[in-house]
Amino acid sequence: MNELLGIHHVTAITSSAEKNYEFFTYVLGMRLIKKTVNQDDIQTYHLFFSDDEGNPGTDMTFFDFPGVPAGTHGTNEISRTSFRVPSDEALEYWVKRFDHYDVTHEGIQKRFGKKVLPFVDFDDQAYELVSDEGIEGVRPGIPWQHGPVPKEYGITGLGPLHVRVNNIDYFKEMMEKILLFNEIDTEDSFHLFEVGDGGNGGQVIVKFNDTLPEARQGYGAVHHAAFRVKDRSALEEWINRMSETGLPNSGYVNRFYFESLYVKVAPQILFEFATDGPGFMDDEPYETLGEKLALPPALEPKREEIEASVRPIDTTRSTTQFTPEYF
Repeated sequence: MNELLGIHHVTAITSSAEKNYEFFTYVLGMRLIKKTVNQDDIQTYHLFFSDDEGNPGTDMTFFDFPGVPAGTHGTNEISRTSFRVPSDEALEYWVKRFDHYDVTHEGIQKRFGKKVLPFVDFDDQAYELVSDEGIEGVRPGIPWQHGPVPKEYGITGLGPLHVRVNNIDYFKEMMEKILLFNEIDTEDSFHLFEVGDGGNGGQVIVKFNDTLPEARQGYGAVHHAAFRVKDRSALEEWINRMSETGLPNSGYVNRFYFESLYVKVAPQILFEFATDGPGFMDDEPYETLGEKLALPPALEPKREEIEASVRPIDTTRSTTQFTPEYF
């Protein structure tokens, strides 16, 4: 059985694609590498923010569903997304950056022996920066080379995924026996699971909570999270495995930039299995990634209809010279 390689991407819901673009570009310094639409709802933007090259394991993506209400945080949800930074010193930089840009944060903390910095965005979407200092495992990506954050402090990919559940026994069994993660540590009500080469890019933190109400999806909440598989052959193995478990799943889905399988593992918790390739670099020049509306070949004949239904968003950055900001 081909083991999962780590986290591939996380997809959340935003109340505003414009504010989302501004926050991730100018505050977090992540690169918009694809401006496209939800392939199942072509009136909805789908924005992909990542490292400099769109490497697997570095993508945070957003849907912009028109008129969607705010989500409700609770139990049985993907509750927080982590981003990796190179060092403990980088976290000190980010405290100053967040204070400068009035980003609500909780200060530097420690969890499972690693320093972290929890924060939220304008939608109350929950995130966390996690230091890679002294951590081995899944390789980091490359920080945006021409963005506003100094490269030595820049975000290099996705860190541990946070999940909150009200049935820890079921979820632990599902993670270990079906997804083939290993539980490697516990801390209070947190359970740390690891897969592949491990480290920050291959971990899931599960918190047990049976007192909160059920979460409800909407803006400010995560829609789904994806784990990496090597290629189509490995994906087919997971398709067969999920069919054998009886978990509700999509079967094979071709997203053009990667190939996928979606599985509902618990109420409000949707996991995806996504191939590392083909990736995001083949249909646009490196210099202008994310500046034009990109469509997979299957949607290209509908370009005129799609462009008429989604509002224009100016995402041009190739003509801007960013000066790395120090505080």
